[in-house]
Order: sequence, then C-alpha cells, then structure tokens
Amino acid sequence: MIETKNLYKTYQMGDVKVEALRDVSLKISAGEFIAIMGASGSGKSTLMHVLGLLDRPDSGEYFLGGEDVVRLTDKELALVRNQLVGFVFQQFHLLPRMNALENAELPLIYAGKRHLRQKAEKELEGVGLKDRILHRPNEMSGGQQQRVAIARSLVNDPPIIFADEPTGNLDTKSKEEIITILKKLNQKGKTIVIVTHESEIAAHAKRIINMRDGQIISDKIVSSETKAPEAGISGSSIKNILSNSNSTLRREIEFLDYLRQAVSAMLSHKMRAFLSILGILIGVAAVIAMLAIGQGAKESIEKQLASLGSNLLIIRPGAHRSMGVSLESGTTTRFTLQDVEEIKKLNACIKDVSPSVRNRAQIVYADDNWNTQVEGVGVSYAQLRSAVPIVGRFFTEEEVKMRSKVALLGTTVVKELFETSNPIGETIKINLSNFKVIGILPEKGSAGPQDQDDTVVIPITTAMYRVFGKQYVDSIYVEATGPDTIDAAQEAISKLIIKEHRLITDDQKDSFQIRNMSDIKKTLESTTQTMSLLLGAIAAISLLVGGIGIMNIMLVSVTERTREIGLRKAIGANNKDIMIQFLIEAVLMSFIGGLSGILLGSGTSALITLFAGWSARVSMFSVMLATIFSLIVGIVFGIWPAQKASKLDPIEALRYE
Repeated sequence: MIETKNLYKTYQMGDVKVEALRDVSLKISAGEFIAIMGASGSGKSTLMHVLGLLDRPDSGEYFLGGEDVVRLTDKELALVRNQLVGFVFQQFHLLPRMNALENAELPLIYAGKRHLRQKAEKELEGVGLKDRILHRPNEMSGGQQQRVAIARSLVNDPPIIFADEPTGNLDTKSKEEIITILKKLNQKGKTIVIVTHESEIAAHAKRIINMRDGQIISDKIVSSETKAPEAGISGSSIKNILSNSNSTLRREIEFLDYLRQAVSAMLSHKMRAFLSILGILIGVAAVIAMLAIGQGAKESIEKQLASLGSNLLIIRPGAHRSMGVSLESGTTTRFTLQDVEEIKKLNACIKDVSPSVRNRAQIVYADDNWNTQVEGVGVSYAQLRSAVPIVGRFFTEEEVKMRSKVALLGTTVVKELFETSNPIGETIKINLSNFKVIGILPEKGSAGPQDQDDTVVIPITTAMYRVFGKQYVDSIYVEATGPDTIDAAQEAISKLIIKEHRLITDDQKDSFQIRNMSDIKKTLESTTQTMSLLLGAIAAISLLVGGIGIMNIMLVSVTERTREIGLRKAIGANNKDIMIQFLIEAVLMSFIGGLSGILLGSGTSALITLFAGWSARVSMFSVMLATIFSLIVGIVFGIWPAQKASKLDPIEALRYE
C-alpha cells in the first residue's frame, strides 16, 4: 500500500537546520496496525505528515498504491487526502461553532457528497455518539470529541487512518475507548498508523516502528495476525479520483456549502461580522443619501429651468457710457411695442414674441391686501414662459387690444388673498383699479430669493396705459424655432435693433442686452452635475473606508481561524476551496451591508425631504451604483485575506497557537 525510499526532510529553525527525516525507507501493507514511536523531536510526526500527504519530502520517493505521489500538485494531493486518508489529531481540531454531525460531515463537503449526510450519522453512531449528534464540542468530554474526530476521518470510507497522538489529551478511560475503536477498525480491514510516545498504547499495535533523530532505528512485527483489508489503494484508484475531480455537480454542491460555511462563520462571530457590515452600511447609505440630495437638487433646478421656457432669449435695455459718464439703463435704447412687431417679422428663426413691463403694486380683495409684482405681457407669454393656467384661462388678443382689466394670479397671491376659496371670477383692485380674475398660474417655486409665484399677470396694454403709465417695454421675450437657431435668432435680433435704433458707435451698440437662457441652462446643469459628482465622491470615500474595515476584519479572521484552515486542508480542501470560502464571506458581508445601506440611505433621504425641506430623490441608478460598488469593495478587499488564507501550509496551520 505504501512504500517510501530514502526520504529526507529538513526544517529551517532560524539559523539552525533541523533534519526531521534522514534516509527513511518504509513499506506498509494494507490491513496493518502500526505504531510509530519515539521521543519528542525524533521525526515521527513529520513521517506521519509526509505519509498522510500533508507535507512533501525534500528528496526521496513516495509511492501510494504504486503511484508516485510526490509529483502530484497541491490540488491533487488534497483530493487524494479527501478520498483515501483519514486523520485523527491529538488536539481533536473540531470546529467549535459546529455540532458533532456538522464536524463529522466536513470531508463529505469537499468530496461533493453533502447529500450523503446519513453516512456521517452512521459513523457517529458507530463510535457510540448516537445521542450526542447535535451537541457542540464544548458540550462534550475529551473522549467524546476524539470519537467525533474518528467519525470524521471515516466518513469518506478511506482505507488508511493516521492518528497523531490520539490519546495524548485523554484520561485513562477515554484512552481505552479510543484504542478499542481503532482496534475494531483494524479488525474490519482498515490500515491504522498511529503516532505515540506511550508504550501502553503502542502495545495494542501489531507492528512497532521506533525512530530517533529522523531515522528508523527499529521495525518490529509484534503480531503477524492481519485482517484481510476491506479496501486497498492502487494507482488506478488514485487516477480515478483525479479524473473525477472536475465534475459540474461537485462545483455546484461546493458553492452552496461555501455559502453555508460563510453564514456559519458570520453567525459564530456576530460582533465582528456586524462591525464589518456596519462600515459598508454607512458607506452605502451615504452614497444613496448624497446622490439623492444631488438628484433632488438637479430636478429642482430642472423644474426652475422649465419655468423659464425653452429656446428663450430675453432682450433688455442696457447701461450706456457717454463721454465717460455711465448713464441709466434704457437712456440710449428703449424698446416699444413697434420693436416687438418688427422682431415678429423675423419668422425664419423666431417662433413667438412677448413684450413685458413690470412694477410692484398693491392688490386688494375684500378686507385683505397684498403687495406683489404685477407684470404686463402679451398673449404668447403663456407658451413662452410655461405659464399656461392650471385653472381658468389666459387672456386673448382681443382683450389685449381692448386694454381689458383681466388678471391671472400666482399661487402665492391666491393663498394670501383667497386662502382656500376659488378666485376665478372674483374682482380685485390693482392700484385702485378693478380687475377680474380669469386664471391661476402654474406653481414655479423660488428662483433664489425671488418667489416666482408671488406675481399677477395682466395684458401688456393694460399695464402700460392704465396701470403704470409707461410708453416703453421693460423687456422682450423671444422664443427661437429650435435649439439650433438660437444663435442665428440672437444675431438677427441684434442687427435689427442696431438698424431700427440707428446705433452707430460701439458704445451705442452695447446699449442693449440679449440674454441666452440656453447658456444659463447649461451652466446650471453643469453645476448640478459637478455637485452630484462631488457628493458621490465624498460618499464613495466612506464606502472605501468600510471596505478597508472588511479587509482588516478578514485578516484578523484568517489569523483566528488558522488551525481551522489547516484542518480543512487536511480533510481535502484545496487552496481554491479556502480562497472561495473566505471571499464569499467578504462579499456576503458587503452584500448585506449594501442592502441595509440602501434601506438606511432611502430612509434618510425621506427624512431629509420631510423635515429639512430639501428635495432628496432616490434614483434607481444610485441604488444600482451603491449595490455594485459594495460588491466590488467586498471582492477587492476580500481577495488579499482570502489569498493569504489559501496559501497557508496545512502543517504550519495545524500547529498554530
């Protein structure tokens, strides 16, 4: 079954080289019960680790079932260990967060045989633990824990069992129970190799090998009676194990078990997991809330921009300097209704035109009064400035010509004068003149300190000649036919004004202004986008800090669970298995933190909107961004700890204190 030739193994202990094995040659037949004895440091444990495929010799040959196993990769060795070798350790190496059944079935997980869980139950019953299956290690005696370890070593039905000081930590009664179990296993045909320094334990073996200073000094057969082995090891059996190692079924089952192991690890260290999740939770919540505030601000600005109208130009008289003296706005260039008519004729690039005059006035209704802005406009104003009434109607061209006393009220004026009653058809006084209310303007909100809803709109002619006594208009609103004609419209209007008003000098040409609202829109949109990016970047930094916290916690977890990693490798886990398990833990914590952060961030946004009065809108984009980013953080910051765990040497990990 086993044959070694000239094995050497040297360890570097600081500046000193220790030869643990020196020219060890050995043959073990199927069905033997062998005790390897020697003082501490004699090399007996190192020999067992090499025979059990946990360690590699520096030189020499090792044939298992006639197959040269020294040349196998770490992954292939893990598979062979899982299927053909069972281990029983002096320290038991049971996982404290798992009960006896879960500990016993661990090798089944790495064999892709989780569905054979009843096999673990059967082995536990076989070692006398039928009534302790659901008990955890801290609820069992040392002897019972060692019996769980024996059941674990048998669950994949390996032909050979290696026991390293299996009775070293047990009382006399428990020692006898463990030896009795091992002898029964040998009588059933199992090959048993036990490492011990106790002569009374070795006396139960049929062959005793003594070691000293890394060499075999004696090899004595005590009893020639050997039970016919129930199963041996051949080169073909090893080849079959390796050829079946990449089945799809095994990978699917393993992933589910990785997930179970990750959840189990998190539940067993609740506070540590909670702190890791908390870092991601705060980061994601910050991302959601910050982006929600940015999105809300963007929508608010877009609403204000919509109230300005689309493709809009505003023409106003400008200040003028004459002979070094700065003159009042409108001194050189004043606009009349005739200018409005001339601009309308530029129909190739102009869609609509509306003049405007404005001033403040006292509005009286019944016993209430309110000082507000009154604006006289043309009929086109409703479409130009998105001012189509939500209730009632706008005035007509006929009413403009007749200088009719009709008015439309902003929502603020309605609230101040009429409260909850309907103002349509009611009569108000504007500067002591009676006006009939025919409509209510749409709500537009505030534009900086100015309340856009604190206004009254009346016909331009009525305002100029009946209310304010003006001969000139204050400004002219012009809508271009489309975004691509705004510049052409601006140039055409400028040329028209210069021609009509005979503006010759450069100073005179600068005596009016044409404001392009598209430029203002672009500026505001750019500002909003920059603000959103800034808020998102600040939130992303907090998420990054949460990721660093996860990495730190996972590194601590690797250190705390070093012996567990060594055990998993001893029973068949390879580097990939360990890496995936730890990576899933990191991603799972990030995912839970991400989901919790989305809920917290959404709730925070709602509270900000409710109590602070800010507009905070959670978008699907921000939710997706935060979720994906949290998962990326889990993967990126989980890879290093996972790699560190996967690269641990199984022997060094098992010896870790």
